[in-house]
Amino acid sequence: MKQYAIGIDIGGTNTVFGIVDKNGNVIASSSIKTAGHDNINDYIDELYNNLTRLIEENNAAGKINGIGIGAPNANYFTGIIEDGVNLPWPTPIPLAQLVTDKFGIPCIITNDANAAAIGEMTYGAARGMKDFIMITLGTGVGSGIVVNGQLVYGHDGFAGELGHVIMRRENGRQCGCGRTGCLETYCSATGVARTAREFLETRSQPSTLRNIPAETITSKDVYDAAMAGDNLAKEIFEYTAGILGEALADFTTFSSPKAFIIFGGLAKSGDLLIKPLKESMERNMLKVFKDKVQILPSQLKEADAAVLGASALGWEA
Repeated sequence: MKQYAIGIDIGGTNTVFGIVDKNGNVIASSSIKTAGHDNINDYIDELYNNLTRLIEENNAAGKINGIGIGAPNANYFTGIIEDGVNLPWPTPIPLAQLVTDKFGIPCIITNDANAAAIGEMTYGAARGMKDFIMITLGTGVGSGIVVNGQLVYGHDGFAGELGHVIMRRENGRQCGCGRTGCLETYCSATGVARTAREFLETRSQPSTLRNIPAETITSKDVYDAAMAGDNLAKEIFEYTAGILGEALADFTTFSSPKAFIIFGGLAKSGDLLIKPLKESMERNMLKVFKDKVQILPSQLKEADAAVLGASALGWEA
């Protein structure tokens, strides 16, 4: 096996890529804009030029084992981005084939949350763990489910859409997927901001959040206020953790994970989120699973996590 893998994370705005060694060290990384290329082939050309330069600058030419890519709605089985709602090109896109043809290096793709789970299992908090569930708390809620040491893809490659489990069937919030009451409408960063606006409207207690125009409030604003002792902001975190804890208790029943690994901006909230989350999960847990499941923050540096996760696929290629 050659000594480096390439990890590429394709987001709606930016594409980040890096060269990773077997110990999970990102040797070098860079990025290009995802948007701004109406034609997928122009994008692949720019990616090729920038990545080739990075490989040459780091004396890695001829030493790349494979390329792994994490991207929205990327299908591991087919190598195709089926429905890239946040991407600037018409889908479906046979991305793995396009990249393999351009670079002459084997390429494997998967969705971004699955890539994060593989990264955690290869280099992070889930090293040596055979059963765990990765929960990514970002703009949405993503997940990667690992059972018996293998990522669960399902028959069509799309298993693990836990962010779209419906948590509130009565008067649920509208979700971008078209349904109502999905987990991500409550427990993503955007869900936290949504809860803040709701609480400010329906409750009268004083809060420093009232000094911010409601439509501009972010989850970071809520975190900062809670850390400064704002009671309403603390209640927003408790509400969020309560719903996420219900979900984790339910998820436990179908794969009995050793741990949930929590990743993303909200995971950095520490005890503000994790303490009430653990309490809610245990309160809602089926008796046979009580006190058996850990909640662990990701051990991957956020700046490197997407590239590391994708690169872990590069060792499989």
